[in-house]
Order: sequence, then structure tokens, then C-alpha cells
Amino acid sequence: MPLLERRDVRTTAILPLTGDRGLAGAFNAQILREAFAQERRLRDEGVEPRWLVSGKKGVSTLRFRRYEVAQSWTGFSDSPAYADAQAIAHRIAELYSQQEVDRVVVIYNRFESALTQRVVAQEVLPLPEKLLEGDDESGEATRGDFIYEPEPEQILARLLPVYVETELYRALLESAASEQGARMTAMRNASKNAGELIESLTLQMNRARQAEITQEILEVVAGADALTA
Repeated sequence: MPLLERRDVRTTAILPLTGDRGLAGAFNAQILREAFAQERRLRDEGVEPRWLVSGKKGVSTLRFRRYEVAQSWTGFSDSPAYADAQAIAHRIAELYSQQEVDRVVVIYNRFESALTQRVVAQEVLPLPEKLLEGDDESGEATRGDFIYEPEPEQILARLLPVYVETELYRALLESAASEQGARMTAMRNASKNAGELIESLTLQMNRARQAEITQEILEVVAGADALTA
């Protein structure tokens, strides 16, 4: 099975899942920060990185830095559909099966709460060996007394791509939930900061106005004293 094949890693695809819009605090920045950290580690190990990216913010950042992007996907970061995950999964499976990349890492924000999102770097290809647990020592799947229709190899050939699609769809949903949480937190912090700034400026304005009134009173009093002297 091509998606289960493990080989020497010479090229790794990095796929950050970013948002299409800003105003979400550090949501996009922390994904890209981790993606660039992954790139540096790969180059230190002698592995060539290859970029794919989801989300307009990731696309614009990579193009600004003059990175070559193999493929990008945009327009669905707020509400991803399963078809979006299928499109990405089909492309990375194609790159892996054709041996254009030897590993695929997806970087996204995992939703933990509305206030907390954690950056995760997940290897989606090659598929984990645990998927074939239960094989016998010869490497053949243990069939027992069951009759399979169609053959197990055909079942795997159909299910493995679906597994990749499902993992990517889960990552996209986690990212979408994290983006909404990050945006809500960012907007709340912005409102709080704006309120504090209004209070500070109002206090300064009142002090300045009071100082001006006091000065005018002193000038009136001084003028009256001068007339009666």
C-alpha cells in the first residue's frame, strides 16, 4: 500500500492550516512560527522542505518571504466542508504516492477552550503502523475464519485514503473552532483595552479642563485685586 510505505526521508511537505482573515490575535502567527521552526529543523537534518498551505494568511506570508508554494487552498477556514479536506488529502496522497515527498506534516491549532489553542504538528503521511496491528509475523493480515468481500487489500486501498481525509477534516474543524475562539478573545481584549484607553483619556481631558478653569479663575481674581488696589 503506497500510503503505508515508509522510506528514507529526503523531502517533507509542510502544510500549515491558517485562517483567511486576521483580527484573531496570535492565531495565524503561532502556526507560521511553528512551520518555520519545522523548516529550520528539517534543513539542519538535511531534509528538503516543500510547502503547501491552507488559508490566505499563510499564502500571503509565504509569498512575501518568496517561498515556492506547491499548492494552496483558501476560502473555507471559517467553515470547512468535508469536500475541502478531500481536495487537500487527494493532493498530499498524490505527492506521497508518486514519491515527490517522503513525509507530510500538518500544522494547526488544536482547540482546547475558547481561551486556549495549542499548536500541533501532526504527521499524516506515511500512515501510522498501528493501523495494521493484528498482522501475523509474515506481514500478512490475519483473516481468521472470516470471509472478506472484497479482498482485504481492496478494502484497505479504499479505507486508507478515507482515513487521511478524515484526519485532515478533523484538523480543519479544530482549526476553525480555534480561530473563532482566538477571534472572540482578541475582540474582547480589544474592547477592554479601548475602554481603559477611553477612561485614561477622559481623565486627562478632565484634568486639563480643570486646570484651564482654575487658571481663568486665578486671572479673574488677580484682575479684581488689581482694580481694588
